[in-house]
Amino acid sequence: MGRIVTGLILACSWLLLLLAGTYPFFCLVITAGGGVALYEFLRMSSPGVEQKHIPFVLILGISPIVSAALWGSGAVASSLFLILLVLIIITIVAYPSLENGLLFISRIWFGIIYIGFCSAHLILLYSLPQGIYWLLVLTAITVSSDSGAYYVGRTLGKTKLYPALSPGKTRAGAVGGIMGGMIGGLLVAAILFAEVNLAMVAILSLVLSAIGIIGDLIESLIKRVSGVKDSGQILPGHGGLLDRCDSLLLTAPALYYALLWGHAILLK
Repeated sequence: MGRIVTGLILACSWLLLLLAGTYPFFCLVITAGGGVALYEFLRMSSPGVEQKHIPFVLILGISPIVSAALWGSGAVASSLFLILLVLIIITIVAYPSLENGLLFISRIWFGIIYIGFCSAHLILLYSLPQGIYWLLVLTAITVSSDSGAYYVGRTLGKTKLYPALSPGKTRAGAVGGIMGGMIGGLLVAAILFAEVNLAMVAILSLVLSAIGIIGDLIESLIKRVSGVKDSGQILPGHGGLLDRCDSLLLTAPALYYALLWGHAILLK
């Protein structure tokens, strides 16, 4: 019951944020959420000796999100270079106290790209023409994919999808998730857009659903390597924030670039 209540609260809050929230408040929420998710990642993956660097790394990690909010897409790439430069300096200075300097910089760089950079694309999506509508489509794809994977996997799932990483996922569930995501994306796109190429939206929804599954698997890899069941305990019944947003972290950039490069073929 706690899981259901938490899920409903999250869903309603997200819809209110998109439909009634202002751009500054949306950016603030995404920045805070990105910071929490990055903290969960660093807490899971960093050895004890590296924990003292987490506060400074968090500042670096949310920089792409802040850059996207204040200056747009062009500033995100610039922020990544500055982050890399500062991270190299930090690693060189802290090297004598690190267990493995290369693993340290690689781990943090992955976390910043995976969470900070990818989260920034939620803001970039919001800023596009009809961006809120596309975020609603992305939400529908994600929710429908999760639901399809759960119910089809529970009913028909026998063969495991990738037991080495996620023993609970099945191939039937993956197919159900991809088909569910396509149906959800099509329905919401047809409602929100007066003129939309449904065939292209169907293909896009299939691709995003598949990418969402990859997002689930990479988060499973992070938790398995770190030896934890959940990324955190902030959400009763769901674990951490990273557990809930792992699909969006990869699908948001994918949708943003699909719209950036293929907007003309998505809308009639």
